[in-house]
Amino acid sequence: MFHILIAEDDRNANKLMSAVLRNEGYTVTCAFDGREALEKLESHQFDLIVADVMMPHIDGYELTRMLREAQYRLPILMVTAKELPEDKHKGFLVGTDDYMTKPVDKKEMLLRIQALLRRSQIVNERRIAIGGVTLNYDALNVSRGDEVQALPPKEFYLLYKLLAYPGQVFTRIQLLDEIWGLETESAENTITVHINRLRKRFEAYSEFEIQAVRGLGYRAVKNA
Repeated sequence: MFHILIAEDDRNANKLMSAVLRNEGYTVTCAFDGREALEKLESHQFDLIVADVMMPHIDGYELTRMLREAQYRLPILMVTAKELPEDKHKGFLVGTDDYMTKPVDKKEMLLRIQALLRRSQIVNERRIAIGGVTLNYDALNVSRGDEVQALPPKEFYLLYKLLAYPGQVFTRIQLLDEIWGLETESAENTITVHINRLRKRFEAYSEFEIQAVRGLGYRAVKNA
């Protein structure tokens, strides 16, 4: 079973989250500040961290930054009472994977953790299988039976991103920032061009499709 570290200095909140997760079958270890969380990480193997932003000694932002610099790849769900966009932006920039604001909704927390763990497995395996189709991240190719298509990097990363989160709608800006980088000078229509190429390339594949969501962006749908 998955082992989750909760780094939360509010003891009541820590106790509540721990109880909810244990009730769902997760193994839980608790830390009450960022320094203690680092100590736990040195002696235990975790699959995910739930980290509060405001903690003594080392806050959630700094904890996340330190872990990413040390090449820890486990998913991090950041929890905070701060709701301003710039606070969330800071969390994502230092390397958090998802964000929740307080008071924490128990059901939402469980759903977000399940999604993060599922995506983490995809990243670690570095491949996605959809019926008879396989996306190989290391080889940048898509195989189907004896057919293997090598894709240009940006096309592959775009397809992999969409299929790693089936059904989720991504805006052009989100995709551009993640795949081309925050400093890119490419226009939003770059995404449209690449999406059209992918659609043309895989038009005969019934296992998945890329859908345009009017006024929002794109999503991938698995049919297998």
